Amino acid sequence: MKPYMKVLYLLAAILLASCATHGPKGKDKYAGYTLVFSDEFNDRDGSRPDSTKWRSCKRYSSTWNRWIKDTIAVAYIDKGNLVLKAIPNSDQTTDEAAMLTGAIETRDLYSFKHGKVEVRAKVYAYTGTFPAIWMMPQSPQRGWPACGEIDIFETIDTQSVTYHTVHSRWTYTLGHTREPRSSFSAQYPLNRYHIYGFEWEEGTMRWYVDGTLVGSYSRSTNPEVLAQGQWPFEQEFYLILNQSVGNGSWAAPADTMHTYRMDVDWVRVYQKPAQTNALTL
Repeated sequence: MKPYMKVLYLLAAILLASCATHGPKGKDKYAGYTLVFSDEFNDRDGSRPDSTKWRSCKRYSSTWNRWIKDTIAVAYIDKGNLVLKAIPNSDQTTDEAAMLTGAIETRDLYSFKHGKVEVRAKVYAYTGTFPAIWMMPQSPQRGWPACGEIDIFETIDTQSVTYHTVHSRWTYTLGHTREPRSSFSAQYPLNRYHIYGFEWEEGTMRWYVDGTLVGSYSRSTNPEVLAQGQWPFEQEFYLILNQSVGNGSWAAPADTMHTYRMDVDWVRVYQKPAQTNALTL
């Protein structure tokens, strides 16, 4: 999206927000919220993402981060979008990774507890694709999955399906994925932009696609369930955007000769006065 169109879109979004409704009794979905963090990705074409807001994720051994590379070739600004790619590695003499993938995060720069997140993004279906918009705790007291993970949006391969999930010791280690239900999906054509939304309040989470509710997850009222790690979500989390590729465990194995891509038009975080956010520069 060109910069001048971005301005027009933002003005339209503000106007629509003043009259947009969802939920009971036509409640304004932005009522009481203030914009506390955003990136419209309007920097110079070919530049890196704003370093005051984003840093490159680090490479480790998990599927999503096994081929991450801190290079502008896989994470850059183009025509008012953040472009994240997974590209063939043309020189494996100095880096043995089969591909190089783009992933950025706000860790140590911006984290928050509770609020509304909206991300306008477009993905490109192809066997092996594995893009994600998600969150992890800024200062985890325990290892994964006990520390908690919030997946705002994921999709895989050529599926026209959006996935929205939370992970914890309760859901992942102990397998209680339906007590309550902790993962949701919806059918959407993914060859176009969608707004992936997430609302996080004390004790409740809700996921949206283009303003339509697709699922919710709540804190248990049973102390025994809580003691087993059902709700590790009362802490500050940071944002992650990444274009990864599969290895066959969920998404299909990547076509290492193909270029995968996700475009992110903007990211916005809103909060109410009683909610908290932290900015560390």
